[in-house]
Amino acid sequence: MDDRPGYDDLDAHLEKLAAAGLLHVIDREIDKDREMHPLVRWQYRGGIPEKNRKAFLFTNVTDAKGRAYPGARVTIGALAATPDIYALGLCKPRDDIGKTWLAAMAAPIPPKVVDTAPCQEVVLTGDDLLGEGKGLDALPIPISTPGYDTAPYFTAGLWATRDPDTGIQNLGLYRGNLKAPDRVAVMMERSTLAGGGVHWLKYKARGEKMPAAVVLGAPPLVAFTGPQKLPLGCDELTVAGALAGCPIEVVRCKTVDLLVPATAQVIVEGLIDTDSLEPEGPFGESHGYMALEEYNFSMTVTAITRRKNYTIASIISQVTPCESSVIKKVAYEPLYLDHLRNTLNIKGVTRVSMHEPLTNLRRFLFITIAKGTPHTEVWRALMGAASFTPAIGKFCVAIDEDIDPENTDHVLWAMAYRSNPVTDTHVIPNRGKGHGPQLPGGAIDSTLLVDATAKGDFPPVALPKKEFMDRARGIWEELGLPALAPESPWSGYSLGDWSEEWDACAARAASGDWLANGRRSAAARSATAKPQDPARGIVSSEK
Repeated sequence: MDDRPGYDDLDAHLEKLAAAGLLHVIDREIDKDREMHPLVRWQYRGGIPEKNRKAFLFTNVTDAKGRAYPGARVTIGALAATPDIYALGLCKPRDDIGKTWLAAMAAPIPPKVVDTAPCQEVVLTGDDLLGEGKGLDALPIPISTPGYDTAPYFTAGLWATRDPDTGIQNLGLYRGNLKAPDRVAVMMERSTLAGGGVHWLKYKARGEKMPAAVVLGAPPLVAFTGPQKLPLGCDELTVAGALAGCPIEVVRCKTVDLLVPATAQVIVEGLIDTDSLEPEGPFGESHGYMALEEYNFSMTVTAITRRKNYTIASIISQVTPCESSVIKKVAYEPLYLDHLRNTLNIKGVTRVSMHEPLTNLRRFLFITIAKGTPHTEVWRALMGAASFTPAIGKFCVAIDEDIDPENTDHVLWAMAYRSNPVTDTHVIPNRGKGHGPQLPGGAIDSTLLVDATAKGDFPPVALPKKEFMDRARGIWEELGLPALAPESPWSGYSLGDWSEEWDACAARAASGDWLANGRRSAAARSATAKPQDPARGIVSSEK
C-alpha cells in the first residue's frame, strides 16, 4: 500500500527535475561558505538565457574549514530557477499558474495532523544543540554573499508562528541569520505587514516569548505559499492543501505548539524573545544592495528535528534576476491582473508585469491597457495597482499592447514618445519606505504614476514590413550567417495613423516604381504651405 501523501516532497521533486533535464547534480566537493552560491550565481550573471537555467543539487558539501556533512545535501534553484521549474513544483502547466493560485485561495483545505513524520526521524534537544559542530552548526547552511554576509543564512526557511488571539498559524519566508549553535536572528518586515511580525507585536504586548518553527526543505507546494501575498489571517497550509488537492500532512512540534509539514526535511524549533532585539546582518538582499546590520528578532533554539538523510533548500537571491524574484513574479503578476480586472472591474487591463532585472519586482509595475480603453480607466488602473499592496508599485506605468513589458527599452520608448510629463504623470505622497536602502530625508517615500499609452493614433513602427523581413531572414539562413534570436519589434506594424494612399506609394517604391511617387508629389506642390506642415489627403493619379 502506498502511504505517501498526494503531493511531492522535496526529494521527489528533485527526481522529477532530474528526469526533465532541469537539474545539475554536483558530486565533487563544494565549499558551502565560499564556492556554492557564487557557482550558482554565474547562472544568472553569465549571460545564460532563462530557458537554459537549471536547479543545482550538491551531494558532497564541506565548509571553509574542510568539515563534511554526512547524509546531507544542499539544493539551490530547485524551487524557481526558472518559471518552468516553478510550474513543475506546482504540478501545473506554466500558463495555468495564475488561475491555480486564485482557485486555491478561494477553496482552502485544512491540514491533516499525523502522529509520526519523516521530519522527526532524528530529534536533537538540550546538550545536542550546544557547542561547535552541534545544533545549527551541524547543518550545511550556505553563505549567500561571500565577502559581505556575516554568517550562513536560512534563505528558503518558512517561519511558522501562531496568532495568540485567533490561533491561526502563519508561514512566512524570512531571512534567518545564524548566530550560535542554538540561536538565529530573523527579519520579519513589519512595514509590509508580515504575518510573523504582526504576531510578534501581540506576544510582546502579552509579555510572552513567541513560539516559532523554521521549516527547511518544505514540499514545493508548501514552500510556494511562504512568499505569496496571502491575506493576514490566512493559514498558508490550507492554501497549500488546495494547491495539492488534498490535506497537507502536518505534525506537532516537539517543544513548541505549532504544526509543521510532516514531509519537510528539517525543522528548527524555538522561542523568539520579545524583550530585546539583536543586531542582524549584513546580508545580500534581493533589492540588489547589502542590507546593513540592523536590530531584529532573536530566537533561541529549543529543538532541531530532521530526516536521517536530508536536503537543505537554499534560494539564490541578491541582485535580480534570481530565484527569489522568479518565485514571486510568476505568482504575483496573476494576482495583480485579477485584482484590477475582477475586483476593480477594469476590463481594459490585459496584463500586469513586474520589472525583475536589478529592481526586484517591487519598484516598477507595467500595466498593459487595451486600445480604446477610456482615459479615466487608465488612471483607475494605475491607482489600483499602486495601492494593492504596501511594498509594490513605486513606479506604475501604463503601456499599450504593442509594447513588450519584459523589454525595458520598449517601455522607455513608450514613455519617450507617448507621454507628456506635465499631463501624464501624477505623484502620490506618503508611501512607506519599503524594501531596500533608505533614501536621505526620512522614511516617507512616494509613488509615481505614468500614463505612457498612446493618446490617439500613431504612425507605423519604422521597420520593414513583416513580408520583407521574412524574405530577408530566408536569405540570411541560406548564407549560413549567425543564428538569429529576433528582438521585438523586428518588423514594422501600423499604429493607426496611416492611409491606403501611403500604403500604395510604399508598394510602388518596393516594386521599383518610386518615380511615380515623385510625379505624385510634384502634382501636389503648394505655394502656401509652411515647412513641416502635414501633407494629408493627397490622392495619386498613378494606377
